[in-house]
Amino acid sequence: MMSSTWLPRFGAICAILLGLSLGGPGLVEAFTGETAATSFVIGIGTALGTPALTVLYLHHGAAGGRFGLVAYAVNVVGLGLFAGVAFSLNIVLFFLEPTIAGRLLQGPPRVAFLIATAVFVAGTVLFAVSMARSRMFPRPAVYGYGVALPLLAVLAPLPDGPLTSAVHVAAAASLIWLALSVLPRRAAVIP
Repeated sequence: MMSSTWLPRFGAICAILLGLSLGGPGLVEAFTGETAATSFVIGIGTALGTPALTVLYLHHGAAGGRFGLVAYAVNVVGLGLFAGVAFSLNIVLFFLEPTIAGRLLQGPPRVAFLIATAVFVAGTVLFAVSMARSRMFPRPAVYGYGVALPLLAVLAPLPDGPLTSAVHVAAAASLIWLALSVLPRRAAVIP
């Protein structure tokens, strides 16, 4: 027997953990700057984005209509691309000498990072519009999603500071709030 709430619960928990993997390091980095530990947590946390995004889509899919489906598709592709960027920046480039990392970010890798960021930002904004139009989510959480996550992507290459820390925390709060709004309360059993 499988619970009909397994997938929604799994996706919501992934969204909560993704939020924590952004917000926790964001808070720490406000005082310490980027560290190996915070960078690692952010880089690994990106793997939770697809199930988190999927549960948000499933929660409002019918109300989102065709626009919601297209927004989800662009966001999930952008998320996949940007997860690779975030992983590379936080797990790989962070541990290289700055001059070597700088050289690696020239030419094709730079273009790929910029394209990935652009697709992620476009998809995130479209998906936030879809969630807002559905009226099935808390408005402040939707707006936070639509603003903070694109800002994270745009600010990712910059040195960490108070602004990037605040954006990490805002993105985390939005993701956690959205996750809590879709987290199933009871499990129905499917024979």
